[in-house]
Amino acid sequence: MASLLLVPRPNRSPCAKPGPSAPHKPRPVSITCGPRDNRGPLQRGRSLSTEAILAIQSLKRLTSADRSPAAASAAAVTALGRLLKADLVAAMAELQRQGHWSLALAALHVARAEPWYRPDPALYATFVSSAPASPSGEDEAEAAVDALVEAFLEEKARGGGFVDGEEDVYKLTRLLRALVAKGRGRAAWRVYEAAVREGGLDVDEYVYRVMARGMKRLGLHEEAAEVEADFAEWEATVSPPARDVLDEMRSRDESKTAANAS
Repeated sequence: MASLLLVPRPNRSPCAKPGPSAPHKPRPVSITCGPRDNRGPLQRGRSLSTEAILAIQSLKRLTSADRSPAAASAAAVTALGRLLKADLVAAMAELQRQGHWSLALAALHVARAEPWYRPDPALYATFVSSAPASPSGEDEAEAAVDALVEAFLEEKARGGGFVDGEEDVYKLTRLLRALVAKGRGRAAWRVYEAAVREGGLDVDEYVYRVMARGMKRLGLHEEAAEVEADFAEWEATVSPPARDVLDEMRSRDESKTAANAS
């Protein structure tokens, strides 16, 4: 190996003419772009079309001087009134993401006038979760969330109420969880009462557990006791095989809780 390294390179004769060189072929370069921040990938409802982007910019421009509820509603009709359903839903989600909750609420008023609109618990859950805390005090923010829930219940009542077999229990659970997380126990109780106790909606064990734990945490012990009574009545109607599955799930939860506590 050492002898190979010491072999002298042959010198090119000065009279020798260089031959035609082979054409240079550019090497393919792979460029990898990483995320610029901690945001996740775009999800459904977050991909904005050009029309939605222009409508949001127009709405902000029209309300730059006056963002009162009346002015925001009038500007939303002008800026968002011609959007298609997907664009309007995406615009509402984007306005909430940017922190313009009042403008998103004005967009919801525009959606209510559309023929395709139905009161969706999941949509209202996003509004409850994104509701900002009032800088002047919590009463204003709490009143806004309570008014939103009352509007949802009125819309459901006008449409025939909660109909068993036509409601998505998962979406209803999202709304109840959002209200409990915001500390709006009374509003969550009104939704639960209208959907389950008065509407007769057939829900699952998770809904009862969310409500019972949430009511206890928020200090509404009478409501928590009523939820537990509803759960006991529902559990009595469950078939024996399903009850065995529920007992196994409860034992797993209790063992996980005990392991985390230790």
